[in-house]
Amino acid sequence: MTSLIDFFNALGKYDFLQSALITAVMVGIMSGIIGSFIILRGMSLMGDAISHAVLPGVAVAYMLGINILVGASLFGVLAALLIGFVASRSKIKTDTSIGVVFSAFYALGFILISMAESSTNLHHILFGNILAVSDSDIMTTAVVLGIVILFVVIFYKELLVTSFDETYAKTYGLNVQVIHYALMLVLTLVTVSALQTVGIILVVAMLITPAATAFLWTDKLGVMLILSAIMGVVSSITGLYFSYTFNWASGPAIVIVAALLFAFSFIFSPKQNFFRLKRSVTR
Repeated sequence: MTSLIDFFNALGKYDFLQSALITAVMVGIMSGIIGSFIILRGMSLMGDAISHAVLPGVAVAYMLGINILVGASLFGVLAALLIGFVASRSKIKTDTSIGVVFSAFYALGFILISMAESSTNLHHILFGNILAVSDSDIMTTAVVLGIVILFVVIFYKELLVTSFDETYAKTYGLNVQVIHYALMLVLTLVTVSALQTVGIILVVAMLITPAATAFLWTDKLGVMLILSAIMGVVSSITGLYFSYTFNWASGPAIVIVAALLFAFSFIFSPKQNFFRLKRSVTR
């Protein structure tokens, strides 16, 4: 209890902690919203691929002295296009093409970072450091959050139809490919904005876990989007508390909280009803 009081006192005293809290809330919201569409489309592996494929873009942005959003977005979209191209033009399956492309991009990112002599930033890129967010990081995250909300509001019906029935969406006249790559672009932006918070390695957990948790509680997309955003915010704030209080790495702390929320939902949610399933098997 004392540590919680100390945490709130520190919030009112330290600007860096206030900045971290604001960023954590925004990242939790956008990760939950986009993550909902990712898991409904069965694209969790694609989310993992994009989160790793942006690393060379980050390295190139550092080398050229430009905003990392630009470099990472280009490489994220390029990775998505390459995955689609390889899967459609060869006999290998999509999951194999994802593995080939994202591992190649990830390796290239490490090489470029070593060439740019930015190894001191590598730990923060991989695992995040929410307690060191700058004003420019906050502005970037706010812009991406605005893009995410606008994208979902404007294209809600299209995303709904293509997420649940792609064949019907095609017969309805929707350009499924355009919607897919637009979602990939927004996913890339969310990934880059979450680098400072949870890092490249763990960002996929923030995209998937809160959304998966929300999925266990509802069958309605609108409710799921709200619940997943709430789960993302709760995970981010609680993880930030543990990070500050116990000097834990911020990214892992946030992800562990998200995983605990999922575990609770897996056991107790009415939709999952773990105990009833267990009793039925026993009988």
